[in-house]
Order: sequence, then C-alpha cells, then structure tokens
Amino acid sequence: MPDPLAQVTALTRDLVILDSRSFVSNLPVADRIEAELAGFEVERLDYTDAAGIAKRVLVAHRGGTGGIAFSGHMDTVPDTGWTENPWGARIDDDGVMHGLGTTDMKGPVAAAILAARALPGNVPITLLITTDEETTKQGARLIAERSALVKRVAPKGILVVEPTNLIPVRGHRSHIAFTCVATGVQAHSSTGKGFNANWALIPFMAEMKTIYERLRTDPTLQDDAYDPPFSDFNLIVDNHGAAMNVTVPLATARIKFRYSAGIDPSPVLQAVYDAAKRTGVTVTEAREGFPPELPADHPFVQLCVDQVGLAPRTAPYGTDASELQAIAPCVVFGPGDIDVAHKPIERVRLSELAAAIPVLIQLAERMAR
Repeated sequence: MPDPLAQVTALTRDLVILDSRSFVSNLPVADRIEAELAGFEVERLDYTDAAGIAKRVLVAHRGGTGGIAFSGHMDTVPDTGWTENPWGARIDDDGVMHGLGTTDMKGPVAAAILAARALPGNVPITLLITTDEETTKQGARLIAERSALVKRVAPKGILVVEPTNLIPVRGHRSHIAFTCVATGVQAHSSTGKGFNANWALIPFMAEMKTIYERLRTDPTLQDDAYDPPFSDFNLIVDNHGAAMNVTVPLATARIKFRYSAGIDPSPVLQAVYDAAKRTGVTVTEAREGFPPELPADHPFVQLCVDQVGLAPRTAPYGTDASELQAIAPCVVFGPGDIDVAHKPIERVRLSELAAAIPVLIQLAERMAR
C-alpha cells in the first residue's frame, strides 16, 4: 500500500522546485501535475497573460457527474526576502519542508491530487488547477467561463484547498485593485526644465491616507464577521526605475482594497475617483468577483464542519473562490498555515499534508452520497 507521507513529500518537492512565480510561465508545473492524472479526463486551457507569458490551467475529472471539486493554484508570489534557495524544498529534521509555495499552495495541491487519485472510480471527483491566483485570478476566471468539462460534469461544491489548518472558511474578501498614475516631464533635475510626477501624486496619496484611516475608524465600513473588521487598503508606489538626478516622468500608486460581502464598496470608489479628479491623477481599476460568502448553516459548510468538528469562520484574504463560485458553492479548506504564506520563511509540515489526504477522501465520498 502506498505511503501517503512519502507520496505527498515527493510530489510537493517536485512542484516546489519548479519556479512558478506569477510573472513566469507555469507550463512546467502544469506538465508535472498532468503526469499524476492517469485515468482522469484532462482538459487543458491555454492562454497568454497580459505580459505575453504562456500559461495553462487544468481541469481533470473521473467518475460520474456531480460530486466535489478540489481546487488549487500553481503560481506563487515573488521570492522577495528569501536568504536560502526558495526552490530548494529543504526538509529539516522535524519533517518540515521549506520553500516558496510549500504551503501556498503546492503542498495542499499535492494532497488534493493524491486524495483524488485514491478515491474509488465510481466516486465523482473534479480537479480545478489554476494559475495567476496571486495576481489577476485569470486562471480561475477562464475555467468558470470556458471549461466545457466543468459544464458537463457540474460539480455540486468546490473545496478550495488553500491553507486553513483544516478549518472551514465559509467566506472571504475580494479586492478592487486601483492603478493611479501621475505624469511629469523627464529632464536632468538640476536644469529646472522638468517636472517630477511625484509632486502631482503626493496630494492624491494624502487623500488616500484619509481613506485608509476612515476604513479603520468608520463602523459603517467595517464587518464584525471578519478579523480584522476593517478592510485592507494597501499602497505601493513605483517610479519605474527613475534615478535621483532625473525628474520622474511617471509615478504610479497601486492600491489593493479588499471588502467583504456585507460592505458596500461604492463610498470608497467614489472617494478614490473624486480625489483623482481633484489632483489630476488617472485611475483605472481591476475587480475580482463578488466576495464569496456562504451562511454558516449552508449544507456544504456543514458537511465540512461535521467532517472536522471545527466551527466555520471567515478570512480577510482572497482566493480563487471569488471566480469559481460562478460554478458551484465554495468552501476554503486545506492543510497548512496561512500565517507563513508570502513570507521568506514559508514552510509546511509534511505530516499535516499526509493527514489531510484521508479527510479530503472522506469529504468527496460524503458529497457523492
């Protein structure tokens, strides 16, 4: 009988050693995953992202119609801050694998694949393996909009196996990403002939700080079902490589605003666009799907609660559920700890991945019944 710990260790390692940061092609990871799917009907959905990079998402199915779908993504965040090889998949003496994507979410994806393979052939099971989850959710959106296989097999529920320590997450926030651009005139800064775009951007950013502070103090913009109750309004600024002796020709502020289903985002959108109009900044936006949120007594949520005996909760982050909910109700539920994700100390305890496999198997069997 195959050893689940050995299997999940080997597959997680094979996935982690492949660089699949969102700005590079994920085709090597997709090929490695497809090699695990003998006996499944596999649908490949290829696309080119906005930067011209080749990407692929996979839909795989075995058994009859209905049943459960396991979903996970192949891409990772950048390797910012890592001091050891991010793709080394180092395993320490405590059975913990270190590396970029170990917990978010190549380890959980490996556990889901092995659980799907271990199911009896008459139990319907679907795998939705996406990419660009960390950026645009384009992979999940492509599956929801174009997958003929998903439409044919019609899963009853989707388990997004993001790391939740096997606590059922019934809802999470979605984001609106603002790109805010101020323009200047490039010149040698000593000549007085240029105009630094930052001076145009700063008044706009001052108003964005006011919005940030309001989100943390105005109860009408907070949701007590979430921790923290206030929405994320995270800012990064880009001068596109301008040197200190050059008047900056282009200054870009990017803001990620996350909100839950119980929050009306329109006051924040209005405030952003009003500030842009006053300061001469150009704003564009990109939205995820509406924040997914199931009631605590939803049958799919209760199935997961009954399986592990843990109360459901909500999460402040986002997942592919914002797009995949167009296919079927989604619960976020998987092994690993989200608190180490997006950090240069990312790691996963391999025994936790192995222990999740029978849990996922039992959920699929119960859903089929």
